[in-house]
Amino acid sequence: MQLILPQGRDLVPYTLQGSPLPRTPNPMFNRVAFAAAHVVADPLADNDPWLTSAIDWDRTMAFRHHLWDLGFGVAEAMDTAQRGMGLDWTASLELITRALREAATRPGALIACGVGTDHLAPGGSIDDVIRAYETQMEAVEAAGGRIILMASRALVAAATSPDDYVRVYDRVLGQVRHPVIIHWLGEMFDPALAGYWGHQDHMAGMEVCLGILQTHTAKIDGIKISLLSKEKEITMRRRLPAGVKMYTGDDFNYAELIAGDEHGYSDALLGIFDAIAPAASSALTSLAAGDVATFHHVFEPTVALSRHIFKAPTRFYKTGVVFMAWLNGLQEHFTMIGGQQSTRSLQHLAELFRLADQARCLQDPALATARMKHLLAMHGVAA
Repeated sequence: MQLILPQGRDLVPYTLQGSPLPRTPNPMFNRVAFAAAHVVADPLADNDPWLTSAIDWDRTMAFRHHLWDLGFGVAEAMDTAQRGMGLDWTASLELITRALREAATRPGALIACGVGTDHLAPGGSIDDVIRAYETQMEAVEAAGGRIILMASRALVAAATSPDDYVRVYDRVLGQVRHPVIIHWLGEMFDPALAGYWGHQDHMAGMEVCLGILQTHTAKIDGIKISLLSKEKEITMRRRLPAGVKMYTGDDFNYAELIAGDEHGYSDALLGIFDAIAPAASSALTSLAAGDVATFHHVFEPTVALSRHIFKAPTRFYKTGVVFMAWLNGLQEHFTMIGGQQSTRSLQHLAELFRLADQARCLQDPALATARMKHLLAMHGVAA
């Protein structure tokens, strides 16, 4: 199959190279692996897409089952679901409630849910931040959910020193019913989170975070750091308290971090797993079987794809994730809440298509080609 794709300002023929990876029939992992899942917008809703969230609940829940079928846990209502970029707390709570209900129909289905402060009006105090966390925490626990404690824009705005972070996390972690996953989301994913833990320098911030982990080890399952630096992740991983997991959030270096070294390894909570779930399932199953060579062979070409999807401005990576779901027939349109499908250029999407083909991540190449041609035609490009 061949089509014409933009490359810079030129139009260049591209012949598909890859063949889709076969689906892993019985996925078995020796790492905890969460996929942060996107939401499927409802393009027929009669609403203002910049102001309200219109979600196709049936397709959104079907996508969660797709991830569970492939062996993944679902990290629900996280930034991959456009939390803070179109998905407000009201819609997030409905998403969480529906997903927990679906998980209950599947024995052993793993799910954890994002708790933050995103319903808080700008200008709140530290006490307001604590109350906001408590509100969302209570709602998720009442629904039977396990918590991922998300980084707070409001806390960054209100904090005057690292002590304010310690105070907030002390209060919140002192109340949780079950161990949580803490999420340190870097400013490359959300510029409003620059200076988290009270320091612009990540290594100084790491000291504050490690102090909180040491104090509350019994209340912490693990920490997910999304700094796109394998060196920083490994440094922190080697200093974690016993029993606290490192969940890699590094969409640039996940393969080597999951594989690990003589000192340990990272589990995973990744947005890229949404987009490459069949390949990731195959790779992780190979790792669990002791076949490290196949693990790297399958994952290696996906890293180039992931680095492209998550390239700066990294916060727009959700567009690539949803584009992959559309190419692979997991939803019937390339529309996002808030109109976020417009955040990446046609050239970016064309290169994404090439890399997805080369990574064997187009599950039905004929369908993906037809959909890519449709998108090009909408932009006036004859493919």
